[in-house]
Amino acid sequence: MSAKPASSPLLARLLPQLSGEAFTPPERGEPGRTLVVIPRNCTGCRTCELACSFAHSSAGHLGRPRIRVHEVGPDRHVQITCLQCVSAACIQVCPTQAIVRDETTRAVVIEEARCVGCALCEAACPFGHMHFDTERKLAVKCDLCGGEPVCAAFCPYGALEMR
Repeated sequence: MSAKPASSPLLARLLPQLSGEAFTPPERGEPGRTLVVIPRNCTGCRTCELACSFAHSSAGHLGRPRIRVHEVGPDRHVQITCLQCVSAACIQVCPTQAIVRDETTRAVVIEEARCVGCALCEAACPFGHMHFDTERKLAVKCDLCGGEPVCAAFCPYGALEMR
């Protein structure tokens, strides 16, 4: 596995404390693109989880990764993340309309200011991809990083791609 150097422009945006530069959020991606998971390429290195944690960090604390790598056999792994469902159960069950579809990226996103922490979305997701941050008392899920998911950008084996 080869790690990306700290001088990487993407890493500099995600880890300003290491690069000495100010954080700038990633630009929005092209509409209609989808995060594609390719389990046969996954080695279980969990670089995607770490990149996601850094991308969703705040106040010097790592965020919860919105992608998880699960071992499904000897030397076999699968990455689990939100499928951005067309008819998302989490959107339908949210009593405060805190879960919406981003019109640019088509990602299902959580408007944190509207989330009341009821966790109905977690119970409603048939795939188990909605999570609950007990510390912040908020629902947590993949938001495609504004259209440029860092998990895909940092995957050293091409197991995640935006297409």
